[in-house]
Amino acid sequence: MPLFEYQCRRCEHRFELLVLHSSPVPECPACHKQDLEQMLSTFAASSESTRQANLGVAHAKAAAVRGERHRQEHVHLHEHFEDTPTARTTDAPKSQD
Repeated sequence: MPLFEYQCRRCEHRFELLVLHSSPVPECPACHKQDLEQMLSTFAASSESTRQANLGVAHAKAAAVRGERHRQEHVHLHEHFEDTPTARTTDAPKSQD
């Protein structure tokens, strides 16, 4: 599908337009003038290999987020349950022999 990007020279409105052989001369949807400049635009290609690569990247990012969350929870638990000397252990009554 030939999708072209245009910019109107009059009002500087940018827009995309599907252009077919049977299409009329393109005009700006904002001011309806035909004084247009065709812009260079990028295109997207998709294939099974690009989908798999993108999926792999997404899985790696998700795993990194999960790993970081797990690490933070682990650190929190260690800080929360850290063994520190308390008054109970130092002030315990001595046994009478």
